[in-house]
Amino acid sequence: MAVVTMKNLLESGVHFGHQVKRWDPRMKKFIFAERNGIHIIDLQKTIQAIKDAYEAVRKTVASGKTVLFIGTKKQAQQAIQKEAERCGMFYVNNRWLGGMLTNFVTIKKSLLRLKKLEKMEVDGTFENLTKKEIAALGKERTKLQKNLGGIKEMKELPGILFIIDTRKEAIAVAEAQRQGIPIVAVVDTNCNPDGISYPIPGNDDAIRAITLFTQIVANAVVEADNEVGLKIIETLGDEDMEGLLSDVSVKEEDREIDIEKYSTETVAEAPKEESHEPEEENQIHVDVDKVYADDE
Repeated sequence: MAVVTMKNLLESGVHFGHQVKRWDPRMKKFIFAERNGIHIIDLQKTIQAIKDAYEAVRKTVASGKTVLFIGTKKQAQQAIQKEAERCGMFYVNNRWLGGMLTNFVTIKKSLLRLKKLEKMEVDGTFENLTKKEIAALGKERTKLQKNLGGIKEMKELPGILFIIDTRKEAIAVAEAQRQGIPIVAVVDTNCNPDGISYPIPGNDDAIRAITLFTQIVANAVVEADNEVGLKIIETLGDEDMEGLLSDVSVKEEDREIDIEKYSTETVAEAPKEESHEPEEENQIHVDVDKVYADDE
């Protein structure tokens, strides 16, 4: 099954770039033509770029690493959260805090603080505090949840980043490049594709286009997880088979039996049972009619 089709791209408006006057000359190799003052992106190159990015994400997840979805512009926030949660990965969709990658030790402290506040709310600690203190802690928790809720369980740096709009997320791009983390990014005609490991030329402003790109990356994660799950099942199956084969002795009751042969032998070998029926004189005769008559 194809990762994406030309029809999907056209229906989502992936081929629409920005106005000609707002273009970045470094995107020239991805531009097909100009129509009514707007650049049209070459979808043949977009499809190839999507396949390369899909394979990169799949291999990264299969190796045991994670993917961080990043998209803080309004058009991308909902799609980023929905698809990241669907595939069980981390995301940032509200605001990129400086140092999320280069100063992750400090970010970890904020994540611990968020977990502590959530625990305080559940274990009854708030009951012993004043309303003012509860309001202050609640406000702090809401702020941390808004900015860090998507990476709350992230214990180490991600293996690869997926970014919508590299101009908007310029700080995240710079930090990833500094840390040597590969980047998969949707680059529009006004973006700089240099320094991006897997640039995907396409519209980064339309909600439908953003949703399509995000779904493709999430599908790559899901496929990799399925592959890992199948490998585990296959491994367990081999161990079980080895355990069964090591048991050389087969129980008598587990042997296969020829029903016809077995029934013939059983009838032939069965000893004649002695009759233990009592003699007629010792038998008790019951008059059924009389019993019922007496009951009446």
